[in-house]
Amino acid sequence: MPELALLPVGLLAAHAVDSPVPVLAAAVGVVPLLRWRARRRTAEQARRRAAAVIDLCTGLVGELRSGATPEQALHMVMGREAAFRSDLGLEASARLAAAPYGANVPAALRLVAELPGGRGAAALAACWQVGSDSGTGLAHGLDRLADALRAERALAEEIAGELAGCRATTALLAVLPVLALLLGAALGAHPLTTLLHTPAGLGCLAAGVLLEAAGLAWTSRIVRDAEGGPRKRQERAVLSGSCGLTRRRDTRRDPVGSGGRPGHGHAGAER
Repeated sequence: MPELALLPVGLLAAHAVDSPVPVLAAAVGVVPLLRWRARRRTAEQARRRAAAVIDLCTGLVGELRSGATPEQALHMVMGREAAFRSDLGLEASARLAAAPYGANVPAALRLVAELPGGRGAAALAACWQVGSDSGTGLAHGLDRLADALRAERALAEEIAGELAGCRATTALLAVLPVLALLLGAALGAHPLTTLLHTPAGLGCLAAGVLLEAAGLAWTSRIVRDAEGGPRKRQERAVLSGSCGLTRRRDTRRDPVGSGGRPGHGHAGAER
């Protein structure tokens, strides 16, 4: 773990300034850096998984329109794209690849939906369930779902671009205290000696660290809220709209209903 490199750096800094504070700061900073790197890794996995769901929808549409059955289309798409195994999850990918042999495809897709970035797979599972029950409209429903998921990804990229300036400002504010210490040392004020070797300096250092941490947490939460609000509304629209339209369209086309029972489809359409 590269974060552990902070510890020898802290030891060297402690020896240079003759104070244990740098070692303590390095030890405390390891955990936040580990969490930050884990969040970055999770976010990257979520982006790849969301893209894989879109590619899966697009591949299924192409195979279905070429005449393949849903199970055959899913088997061919999963066998053609090796990246799906890592992006969608090993267990879910194995189940999806076994679709021609009776695997429960909606259940496998819901496994993907439980992972970060896989929320679109829940709508895909609903489309698959509706198309399998009614026998019609699956390719059209998946095409609409792929368009909705692309719009969701475009919105997320637009929001990330607009918030890039806010993140840069937050990072600049985080390093300003370090720049102030360097400026004081350049002017001959010896700020580290005051902060690390006097009671008043240690108190000011502790208060400054707490205020800095609170400010970073506050600004980070503002950025996350600004980023998550529109994205959640778009996700709800994808989940409630794409396959809901497919369900209503299919029940109109199939007057005997999804299970072959007379009157079932008519009652569903009336509801």
